[in-house]
Amino acid sequence: MPTVKNIIEAALLASGEPLRISQLQDLFVSDDGIEPPSAERVREELDNLASEYEQRGIELRRVAGGYRIQVRSELAPWVSRLWQERPARYSRALLETLALIAYRQPITRGEIEHVRGVSVSTSIIRTLEELDWVQVIGKRDVPGRPALYATTDAFLAHFNLDSLAQLPDLAAVHESSDKQQADRQAAENPASECAESSTVRGE
Repeated sequence: MPTVKNIIEAALLASGEPLRISQLQDLFVSDDGIEPPSAERVREELDNLASEYEQRGIELRRVAGGYRIQVRSELAPWVSRLWQERPARYSRALLETLALIAYRQPITRGEIEHVRGVSVSTSIIRTLEELDWVQVIGKRDVPGRPALYATTDAFLAHFNLDSLAQLPDLAAVHESSDKQQADRQAAENPASECAESSTVRGE
């Protein structure tokens, strides 16, 4: 007879998305009148699985309000070699738009444009919606009733977050972005970096 833990583990492995406690409980609903395990029992078995995975290449992670079994992030460089295609690269404009929605939601397209100082193309909004990272959750109660955008559970799952409270501090994001930009510029123009280094040494 399969154990509760084994059934939960199998469901998490088979599912393409995080599963909530209530969804895991529903696995045990039947017509024979047997009560499904309590939420506390399910959490206990999830804790047991997490402990078993501590020394393995996979982990049990809470994301988007549910639970998911996934490859440990530190092993991604090796596992990613299973796929030939390169990961998608998104424009700076798209990522800035996504960041504004994530940190200031709910927000209208006009408000995004006001902060960025440039217009937001329809293709950017469409791409974010097709990725299922953002969605319209209502209308702003102002003339024209513009759409209000917010992030989705798929956004949380993609970025390995359980809730928006886990978003990194905005100042840290800016610092990291500035460093990455400086590194890219240095890599693209090594002669400039050498010149700056020579100036510092007084050569």
